[in-house]
Amino acid sequence: MSHADPGYPLAAAVSPRLQVADTVDSTNAALLADAAADPLGHPHLSVLLTRDQRAGRGRLGRSWTAPPGTALAVSVLLEVGAVAHADRGWIPLVAGAAMRRAIAAQLVGLEVALKWPNDVLVSDLKISGILTEVLASDPHRVVVGAGVNTTMTEADLPLPTATSFAALGREVDEDRLVADYLTALRDGIAALSVSGSGGVAEEIAAVCTTLGSDVAVSLPDGTTLDGRAERLDAEGRLVVATAGTEAVVSAGDVVHVRATSGPAPS
Repeated sequence: MSHADPGYPLAAAVSPRLQVADTVDSTNAALLADAAADPLGHPHLSVLLTRDQRAGRGRLGRSWTAPPGTALAVSVLLEVGAVAHADRGWIPLVAGAAMRRAIAAQLVGLEVALKWPNDVLVSDLKISGILTEVLASDPHRVVVGAGVNTTMTEADLPLPTATSFAALGREVDEDRLVADYLTALRDGIAALSVSGSGGVAEEIAAVCTTLGSDVAVSLPDGTTLDGRAERLDAEGRLVVATAGTEAVVSAGDVVHVRATSGPAPS
């Protein structure tokens, strides 16, 4: 069952179509299907969210699950036809930076940062992850799905490297969180459309603690790349210095081995 929800008035003021599902297997899969079946009814910034996602998906084919009511899953449809193809690798980074900003607004006093490409960390513990998928029927439309650990207790955290608002001793205003995220996502995509990567790269680099860190990158082919994360290239890929050369990483799971003197989150 899916319905418009008066419990998210701030978010509904930003999104032209905000639907709340009582429970859903995957907000991304559902929104992808709905947008393909009814494209005109799903304009830019259409949202599907739930507090009970049963079969969520993460990057590199991983599953993403949480006890009902303990995490927020929100998927957003983006029209990206105005974004140059060369700049579309920045879309997940824009989404990650938008969620980082929304979370940081409620976790004042804590270090909230972006881990490349789009995990949000609080004091090096993961509180949110993002998965971006392109509509098969229209390459100019993408769905960005985000999971945020909200009321999850420490006992329910999936990994020792994870955290939640509750585990941090904080309450979350979900409506404000989603509204802030949508606003920052909208503005980031607009900046990317108008100015290309130059419109977003500086802000993203400033909050990405991966840069300047020694990292171990698990690549999709099963190998691991060890080195220092130096910078983001023009397409938003991670440039890692290793063994006297540089490797460019477009997809992979990053572990921060040791923080060095990279940019500090703002």
